[in-house]
Amino acid sequence: MTRIKMCGLRRACDIEAANELRPDYVGFVFANGSKRYVSPEEAKVLRSMLDPGISAVGVFVDADPSFIEDILDSGTIDMIQLHGNEDGGYIDRLRSSSSVPIVKAFRIGDGMDVDEIMSCPADHIMLDSGAGTGNVFDWNMIENMNRPYFLAGGLSADNVEEAIERLHPFAVDVSSGIETDGFKDKTKMAAFVAAVRRGDRQ
Repeated sequence: MTRIKMCGLRRACDIEAANELRPDYVGFVFANGSKRYVSPEEAKVLRSMLDPGISAVGVFVDADPSFIEDILDSGTIDMIQLHGNEDGGYIDRLRSSSSVPIVKAFRIGDGMDVDEIMSCPADHIMLDSGAGTGNVFDWNMIENMNRPYFLAGGLSADNVEEAIERLHPFAVDVSSGIETDGFKDKTKMAAFVAAVRRGDRQ
């Protein structure tokens, strides 16, 4: 069954909706400059409200490893997602202080390095169109990808069923596709989950 990650949650009502809809993961964005940014303190409060059966993922972009380690030590997140230029050495540094799973995101497009993606030492990879662009990339570029991956980039209830039927990703990641006017929309969140499950039944 395709796993679901809902990213960029930042309000108590977002957590309440997630607890009802039961995605596998929710994401807290710790990247300064992101419109979905939450502070470590805000994220800790949100995490305290989250159903313990849902994993909390911290999303970082070229952050100082010590910053990530502090958030891990606070018990706020269960996984790390890296969306910048982090390399194998960076991942090794994080692994030296924690055993939580690490997801490394790659931008799919012209000039992408398939060998780099396939050999990445992270526990999981994410294939995306960019950091929160809300755009879909050309899925033809990854149809022969034989490493399990999180699929991101412009997903919504309108296209995720097709994505699952065509690509069979390990997980799907959604953010802007479940928003209205920049905020998470419970109706769209529910529609997305329903569409994923329809795709799984095909």
